[in-house]
Amino acid sequence: MTGFRIFLATLLTVIVGYTGATITNHGWNLFAVFFGDIGAMTWRGQFNLDFMGLLMLSGLWVMWRHHFSAAGIALGVGAAFGGCPVLLVYLLIVGTMTRGDVKAMLLGPNRAAR
Repeated sequence: MTGFRIFLATLLTVIVGYTGATITNHGWNLFAVFFGDIGAMTWRGQFNLDFMGLLMLSGLWVMWRHHFSAAGIALGVGAAFGGCPVLLVYLLIVGTMTRGDVKAMLLGPNRAAR
C-alpha cells in the first residue's frame, strides 16, 4: 500500500504542476478547447471523449461506493469534474481511512464487511 500511496502522491504532484503551467501559459479556456477538439473529430477529440467517459465512470463509482447518498453524489460530481487530482486525493484519504484495506477502498466499508 505504501508504494500505491507514493504513486498517488507523485501523480498528484505532477498533474497539479502541469495544470498550473498550462493555466499560466494558456489561461482557463479548458472547455472551449476540450469540446472544440471533440467537435473537430480529431485524435485529440477522440482522446478527450475517451477521457470524459473515464471521468464519468470515476464519478459514478464514487457515488455508488457511497450508496448514492447526498455526500456521495457531491463527491462523485467532484470526481467527474475535478478529474485525476480530485480522485487522487479521494483515494489517498479513503486509503488512510480504510487502513489500506483494498476491498474496503473499492467497495466501501458496508459492502466490504459482507
